[in-house]
Amino acid sequence: MPKKQDYTNESISALKGADRVRKRPGVIFGSDGLEGCQHAFFEILSNSIDEAREGHGKTIRVRVFPDDSIEVEDFGRGCPVDWNENEQRYNWELVFCELYAGGKYHIGDENYEFSLGLNGLGSCATQYSSAYMDVQVRRDGFLYTLRFERGDIVGEMRKEPYSGRKTGSLHRWKPDLEVFTDIAIPSEYYFDVLRRQAVVNPGVVFQLDYKGEKREYLYENGLPDYLREVVAEQSGLLAAGAEDGEEEPDSGEGAKPFLTRPVLWQTERRGRDREDKDEYKVRLSAAFCFSQTAALQEHYHNSSFLEHGGSPVAATKSAFVSAIDAWLKANNKYNKGESKPSWQDISDCLVLVSSNFSTQTSYENQTKKAITNKFVAEAMTEFLKSRLEVYFIENKEDAERIAAQVLVNKRSREMAEKTRLGLKKKMSGGLDIATRVQKFHDCRTRDLERRELYIVEGDSAMGACIQARDSDFQAIIPVRGKILNCLKSEYAKIFKNEIITDLIKVLGCGAEVKSKAAGGVSSFDLGSLRWKRVIICTDADVDGFHIRTMILAMLYRLTPQLIEEGFVYIAESPLFELTYRDKTAFAYTDAEKERVLEEWGRPKGARVSRSKGLGENEPDMMWMTTMNPASRRLLQVVPEEAARTAAVFDLLLGDNLQGRKDFITDHGAEYLELADIS
Repeated sequence: MPKKQDYTNESISALKGADRVRKRPGVIFGSDGLEGCQHAFFEILSNSIDEAREGHGKTIRVRVFPDDSIEVEDFGRGCPVDWNENEQRYNWELVFCELYAGGKYHIGDENYEFSLGLNGLGSCATQYSSAYMDVQVRRDGFLYTLRFERGDIVGEMRKEPYSGRKTGSLHRWKPDLEVFTDIAIPSEYYFDVLRRQAVVNPGVVFQLDYKGEKREYLYENGLPDYLREVVAEQSGLLAAGAEDGEEEPDSGEGAKPFLTRPVLWQTERRGRDREDKDEYKVRLSAAFCFSQTAALQEHYHNSSFLEHGGSPVAATKSAFVSAIDAWLKANNKYNKGESKPSWQDISDCLVLVSSNFSTQTSYENQTKKAITNKFVAEAMTEFLKSRLEVYFIENKEDAERIAAQVLVNKRSREMAEKTRLGLKKKMSGGLDIATRVQKFHDCRTRDLERRELYIVEGDSAMGACIQARDSDFQAIIPVRGKILNCLKSEYAKIFKNEIITDLIKVLGCGAEVKSKAAGGVSSFDLGSLRWKRVIICTDADVDGFHIRTMILAMLYRLTPQLIEEGFVYIAESPLFELTYRDKTAFAYTDAEKERVLEEWGRPKGARVSRSKGLGENEPDMMWMTTMNPASRRLLQVVPEEAARTAAVFDLLLGDNLQGRKDFITDHGAEYLELADIS
């Protein structure tokens, strides 16, 4: 069908009203999936938090109903929704129906000195993206009630006298499945978010009722209480908190939960991100301790958890590395020529939580998971660095413990890196193996915990696997032609076979053979194995089974430790492909095929076909059925089966002709269905 060529002035259009959010939710919420739905909730919660932090109400209630609708209630001053003389409009229109409208645009505004919700988007965007939203506001002696459905107000705002003492706002809404692909926010998300908000808003009570499951979060002292809780959780202590005496560093043997006491530092600074920009205020808070059993660094800004960090992360790294390096140098703790510690050496034993507030914030985007304020980074770096210098002077024993642990971490890391580099050099033999082995396609990562080698059947299967694989961690080598029966062949013949010697080179571990015939093949060293998994991938037919058996026989005879240590796997290929209308499924056995058909109600139009050979598969099918770690089926050749495998190899591939005949006589009928006789 030819493409339409007309692109006229009338081709340009503008989204209006609710469509600005409903048709492009990812622009506001960062996603049109569950993450975006979660962020919509956080926008409403943020407004309640801003009220509570300014001292207007100390309790925030969140309720999640069985139909996934959500309710947030606070006891602040209540959102202004009545007539706005300046704007000549009702405030409910500005708050719930107008993007970029709100009460937090004025720097230093006495209503909100430090605000989490400041872009004037949240309430409106959440309302626009909801199937419905009901709002109740108690303020100025009135109860205001509004209802919206898919972006439009239903009826008019109701205003009636209210004599109660409590003021505040209540929002109940249901995220719209026409906007988000998923609205079933899991309980763990609410548990995590409300706990974090309780940490950085000391004294504020967060009450949660998640479909009948009730929880309450309160940290009276904020960061220090959370710090103790984290160390206790990660160290396996029974108590979630610790008394003052229990905070003291343990002088006994073994790993210590607290190497140093938790400390809390706070200050306020004023500055600019640029000379021509307005000056603003930032309030800095950081709590930390060092531990042998716990490690964590979390940063918050204006109550928002900075999942992706930004300025505070850069500041913390710079300050701690600089201050600890300076102390180590001043106290002659380095060996001759030793380099300074890295951030990893410090972070592996550091538990730190920072919570900053500023009257001007540059979030990376609307999802508020990182900030980019230059002044925040500069102020926090200088603040932490100067306080650490004083801390080390005033707390010499703590400084000694910190230095000792950081140096242990540093030297252990360097030794591991040295070993890794030596192993990498040994693996490669000083050459790129891809240039020495025909048709071998390596992967990019050098992380031995991720690397996978697929041994595939022929060039056509190799082509399909190369298109389907994740080249970051999956490598491919084809078996070209017929592989030798290594159980019946002499070593001299085995090591003249290019297929076998190439496989040994790619494995990297050499062969467990004491024979001159091995020639240039290195002696076996399991530590030189280049792969976390060695995966045999052949067609699900007789020829494929034969090739698989020959490869296993080779590994069993030349590198038996790979089987014994559990490095060898078989990629199970599906026997059947089932299709019905827009449904597709794969079955690996007859029983699975029957189960799928049963689940589909055995429709008359269902089509069942024998799965194609690997070389005929489309890349997406190959990825889904054979290579995707989340959906593939790998059969590990487990150590317990090694002895039985050896016996079967000897029987079927060895010199025991009579034993093989007897086995076929006794069991041959069991394998007729695999013969693929037409």
